[in-house]
Amino acid sequence: MITNTELEYKGDLYPTKIVSFEHEVDSVFFHTDNSVILKVTVLRDSLIRFRFTTKGYFSNDFSYAIDKSHSHGYNFLEVSEVEDYYQIKTSKVQCRIQKIDVRLSIFDLEDHLILEDELGFHWEESYEYGGNIVKMSKSSKDGECFYGLGDKATQLNLKGKRLENFATDQYAFQKDQEPLYKVVPFYIGLHNKKTYGIFFDNTFRTYFDFCHERRNVASYWAEGGEMNYYFIYGPQMQDVVTTFTDLTGKPELPPLWALGYHQCKWSYYPESNLKEVAAKFRELKIPCDALYLDIDYMEGFRCFTWNKEYFPDPKRMVAELAEDGFKTVVIIDPGIKIDKEYSIYKEALEKDYFCKRADGPYMKGKVWPGECNFPDYTNPVVREWWAGLFKELVSDIGVKGVWNDMNEPAVMEVPNKTFPMDVRHDYDGNPCSHRKAHNIYGTQMARATYHGVKRFAYPKRPFVITRSAYAGAQRYSSSWTGDNVATWEHLWIANIQVQRMSISGMGFTGSDIGGFAEQPSGELYARWIQLGVFHPFCRTHSSGDHGNQEPWAFDEEVIDITRKFVSLRYQLLPYLYTMFWQYIEEGIPMLKPLVYYDQEDIQTHYRNDEFIFGNQILVCPILEPNSLGRRMYVPRGQWYNYWTNVEVKGGKEIWVDTKFDQIPLFVKSGAIIPKYPIQQYVGELEFDELTLDVYYKLGKEKSVVYEDAQDGYDYKKGRYSFLSFQTIGKEKELIIQVHKEGKYDTNYSKYKINLIGLPFKVKKIEIDNEKVLFDKITFENDNYLIVDKEFTELHIIGE
Repeated sequence: MITNTELEYKGDLYPTKIVSFEHEVDSVFFHTDNSVILKVTVLRDSLIRFRFTTKGYFSNDFSYAIDKSHSHGYNFLEVSEVEDYYQIKTSKVQCRIQKIDVRLSIFDLEDHLILEDELGFHWEESYEYGGNIVKMSKSSKDGECFYGLGDKATQLNLKGKRLENFATDQYAFQKDQEPLYKVVPFYIGLHNKKTYGIFFDNTFRTYFDFCHERRNVASYWAEGGEMNYYFIYGPQMQDVVTTFTDLTGKPELPPLWALGYHQCKWSYYPESNLKEVAAKFRELKIPCDALYLDIDYMEGFRCFTWNKEYFPDPKRMVAELAEDGFKTVVIIDPGIKIDKEYSIYKEALEKDYFCKRADGPYMKGKVWPGECNFPDYTNPVVREWWAGLFKELVSDIGVKGVWNDMNEPAVMEVPNKTFPMDVRHDYDGNPCSHRKAHNIYGTQMARATYHGVKRFAYPKRPFVITRSAYAGAQRYSSSWTGDNVATWEHLWIANIQVQRMSISGMGFTGSDIGGFAEQPSGELYARWIQLGVFHPFCRTHSSGDHGNQEPWAFDEEVIDITRKFVSLRYQLLPYLYTMFWQYIEEGIPMLKPLVYYDQEDIQTHYRNDEFIFGNQILVCPILEPNSLGRRMYVPRGQWYNYWTNVEVKGGKEIWVDTKFDQIPLFVKSGAIIPKYPIQQYVGELEFDELTLDVYYKLGKEKSVVYEDAQDGYDYKKGRYSFLSFQTIGKEKELIIQVHKEGKYDTNYSKYKINLIGLPFKVKKIEIDNEKVLFDKITFENDNYLIVDKEFTELHIIGE
């Protein structure tokens, strides 16, 4: 904390005056007369790194968060000196460093202040552990808003909040509870219609204070390590989010089935129980692509084993489930049972792969198998060994995905729920204590798991999910928000958590639909399904301690609602797949809070509920019981009510009537929304038509559709189809233009065009400048038009 009076007696230390500086290519070094060095590195014109040391030299520069495969570059860099400060100027910003105390300020090129130090960098010696507690305070402008920080169970706008980052197993966490499972020390500031970002890349326990202690001060600090942060300039929020996502990395495209509906429980066993669940999904025609096995599938909770009583022939079972379209996903935890007859334990012991305490003994803690040792995933040799362990599960048995849990790391029956802080880690050749490695332990486990699953799933794509994560974990894994609760408040929390994760670089995230702990009512489960199908990762999961949570555990009405909304998700799979493609190609978040969508509209700055799904669908969940409607904010522009096709003008709050089997959904005017026929699982059907819902707009609108073989790596060789559509709406004409990129030829040959909101009766149709007689095309009910997909321009002309 910046002004913690309990620590003040030890004294905060500050940089003194700058005595020299040097400019080396993309970096500028500033030296003070008390041995502080500030290294300023320009990575891009809008991305600048600030790194401080207090000891006169820098330690090895190493980060698990930064995507080293991506190169950076700037267009312009000028370093100059005036009487009171040094200036570093790029083509986007100006950074001024005060000579007297190294405090800095950043301006745009028009001299508008973006960010400035208040106390700036300061530190306090850590007498207990050695090193420093490093601190930074920034002045906050009136009306400034703050967003990001990954998985937080609080308001989307963080103004007035103090938050803590320390990966923690928080079973049945509550609103505003800190800390949670994930650590993303990245925030976005917005003031005067301009946006910037700060990524504090420090893996120690960190804290952020957004004007909580002092009204116009935003501060962040860490219990060790360096003051090492990246400044990202927008001025649009999408620029900040895209740059941060690019900096920390993007995943590869998942198999399409991973975007389907998944069903999980602690636990499905024996085999007959799992088969009953599978059969019921198919009987009720509720689409489902994946079934999960929790810890009870193992023999005594030993990783990479099977309980032969429950699952006598797992390879046969997995193959039989696959014949009916179900992919099997299994859990793997980090704790390895201490058992000299257990081959995994014996090998790790012989090769010295387990984490050790400071004085030499192995770290020992109790988790599900009992007393366990824990692999040091920060050691690349251990990660390689761990990856190799997946051969039997993936190659031989046919498991399609792996789920890493308890990897904060969680330890039972100890006060702090995790390893003692003296545990030692390799940290990829940078040996350290658990104080530094704790927050990245789960990510390095997910990394090792990802490489193993990828190796043995080849030529198919891997699927991994993790509970704990640090910034950059999205390169290896999807995630979920942990052990939530079956309450209406948690439905509200889930909605915000996934939005926040999406703008914090980790887009492939969802919540346990219905709540993990306790038992939802049918109404709550239905409302959660209606939200969950619009989250990138879509899975029902429950503890099982409080009853069943499959869709058929509720009444017929809830079953019907579940079928309706899960089926809608399967129809929207090409839209969702396109969202994911834009995420991995351009760093565009799949879910967009309203402030991201339109930061210049101040009415969006404190909105929590509504979000944009992809680029053109507005979703507003029902978050209270007994609701037959709600007030919601519709962002600026023209939008169509998805259920009624009635057009509304945005930029205002409106009341929206809904039924129990609906939530407020709106589609941007001019949008083209691609839809597949309803399938019970991905790849079930071969179809000859892609439905395009075309929403009329007076003016222009662009839409895109990405498709490939739905799995495998041919898309990296150019075998994909990327369609760019443009609608041009006139008073008595609608023009649809399409341009295709890529070498993939889709299986379907026709578009079924659903014309919505057309303000005129169709008189004639021209395709690629040729008039088409109505008897040469299929025209249904004045709004469905079926045409060959090989066209570049379609004119629909009215009377």
